Amino acid sequence: MKDDQQIFGIRAIIEAIQSGTAIDKVFIQKDVQGDLMKDLMKVMKQKSVNFSYVPVEKLNRLTSSNHQGAVATISPIGFVEIETLIESVLESGRKPFFLILDQLSDARNFGAIIRTAECTGVDGIIVQKQGSAPVNGDTVKTSAGAVFNIPICKVDHIKDAIFHLQASGIKTIAATEKTDQNIYDLSLNEPLAIIMGSEDRGINPSVLKIVDEKAKLPMFGTIGSLNVSVACGAFLYETVRQRQ
Repeated sequence: MKDDQQIFGIRAIIEAIQSGTAIDKVFIQKDVQGDLMKDLMKVMKQKSVNFSYVPVEKLNRLTSSNHQGAVATISPIGFVEIETLIESVLESGRKPFFLILDQLSDARNFGAIIRTAECTGVDGIIVQKQGSAPVNGDTVKTSAGAVFNIPICKVDHIKDAIFHLQASGIKTIAATEKTDQNIYDLSLNEPLAIIMGSEDRGINPSVLKIVDEKAKLPMFGTIGSLNVSVACGAFLYETVRQRQ
């Protein structure tokens, strides 16, 4: 990781968060304690900064400098608030088209999806703060720079984002194999948010309970699933096809 993409040292990270620096994630050494670490934890929770506990070996791989048990990665982009995102799209007069990623964890898959989303006219991508893939150098490279051209929103909980979209008149469709309904049999020519799940677990069952529709892609081979970025592309381009 490049030095200009990270901040190391507890006090430096606290100051960065308080100054409004776009922090993507903070890695905390498992066994580090003390008053300064307590201050960092307090600030991260106040600002809803994504963090995780890791062994010291992880931090030593991130930087050779004196990290004091904490390393933060800086996001190359700023994030938008969900209220601002939805309101701006509704006011524009466009037919809303959003993409929700339910704890997608691989940065390269994330980048590939961002690239396809930008090419298909998606108005914004919504991800969860905790457990989602970072926006890092791999994301930027795989997206071919598209990450700078599409709004990305981080929310505390995916379910809250879905309720907000539904209250705004936007239909939510989950891409899942746990349905008999084919994506090609659904009407996508309306205000819409498509939800894609994580690589290993798919969409959270609690999320599946609250969506408006569930849909799957037809599968004819012996392998039972597609890479999430490939499946997402199929869903997004079927939406484009129906809207033309």
